[in-house]
Amino acid sequence: MCLGIPGKVVATFIEHDVLMGKVDFGGIFKQVCLNLTPDAEVGKYVIVHVGFALQVIDEAEAEKVFEFLKQMDDLQELAADGELASDGDETRVEIVP
Repeated sequence: MCLGIPGKVVATFIEHDVLMGKVDFGGIFKQVCLNLTPDAEVGKYVIVHVGFALQVIDEAEAEKVFEFLKQMDDLQELAADGELASDGDETRVEIVP
């Protein structure tokens, strides 16, 4: 399974003929390849997987993903307290929209 994380483009630049960007992931800044999303520009949100922006999304969609990830973190806290079902080394979590 792959997980793409939204981030906000705060700067764009060309490096070795490749469109790159500085992307803010909630206070953590990373360099990301924007070549697959040439319409990404400063102020827009992108979905990033392994250092590549795969899609430009609007702020509302990014906020939905941030909320989902926050809920996942809350579930991890429950798992640490032993409140989730467990099968050996795997913890099962059912998420119902």
